Amino acid sequence: MSLPEELRAPRPAGPRTPAGAASAWLERHAQTFVASLGRLARQPFATFLTMLVIGIALALPAALNLVVANARAVSAGLGETVQLSLYLRQDTTQEQARKVQLAVAARSEVAEAVLVSPDEGLREFAALSGIGEALRMLTANPLPWLVKIRPAPPHDSVDGVAALAESLRELPEAELVEADTAWVRRLHAILDTLRRVTVLVAAMLALGVVAIVGNTIRLEISGRRAEIEVTRLVGGSDAFVRRPFLYSGFWQGLGGGLIAVALIGGGLLALEAPIARLAAAYGSHYSLVGPTPWEVLGLITSGAAFGWLGAWLAAGYHLRRIEPR
Repeated sequence: MSLPEELRAPRPAGPRTPAGAASAWLERHAQTFVASLGRLARQPFATFLTMLVIGIALALPAALNLVVANARAVSAGLGETVQLSLYLRQDTTQEQARKVQLAVAARSEVAEAVLVSPDEGLREFAALSGIGEALRMLTANPLPWLVKIRPAPPHDSVDGVAALAESLRELPEAELVEADTAWVRRLHAILDTLRRVTVLVAAMLALGVVAIVGNTIRLEISGRRAEIEVTRLVGGSDAFVRRPFLYSGFWQGLGGGLIAVALIGGGLLALEAPIARLAAAYGSHYSLVGPTPWEVLGLITSGAAFGWLGAWLAAGYHLRRIEPR
């Protein structure tokens, strides 16, 4: 059984300076760093399968996070449809209605306040309801003055709209205030649930990545048992013996992170055209929100970190069970 390349390298004799010790330490790590990549390259198919499984495990929560991000991007544009309707008392005059509209428009939490007269409201209702002929039989207009209100950010949230509606109900001229925010509340609840699910899925799959790398390192330790025993017989420290396995886990996690980025990019590319056609069918233009450069870097870094962690746990456990005979 031959010694590892790191042990076969000549060692300098005599005392060393701190700079020399640091240089030797970096040299050892560089040798192991490259040697561990060479060992993986000698088993390309098995290494690729391991990286592929890691990539899929990392891509799933990242893809779910993109679903939530795109849903939030779509719902952000729906904020302009959040509207309150302030119906004034039946006996309100035009001058009083105008004063109410100006007072409401002057509020900081209001972006726009439009006054709708009873005649305009009746014409709009006739056009939308399809019963215009029946409405012509009315002897008097039953509709009151109406102020349509669009909240200003950040008061266009569910809680902000509810607070604005409550304050509008206190106006002396107010008869009824309607604020249909139930759909907004449901949408936000769904998105918050999906975000929580994303965190849980990411945590579980992160444990899966650690387990995958740990099992791979366990098999590698088992295959190199005799070499590890010889290394320890000639004075190799625990850190020295563990180092190549840590770098092996690092490379596998890094490769898995790169594959995850490629899978997400391929998925976005495949969905881009169908999403564009769907948006065009609704008379809109929408582009999918992809991962930011920081998110891409975080995904790759997470893969490398989880690979290192899995290798560290597996190597620490299994190497303690190997003693020279």
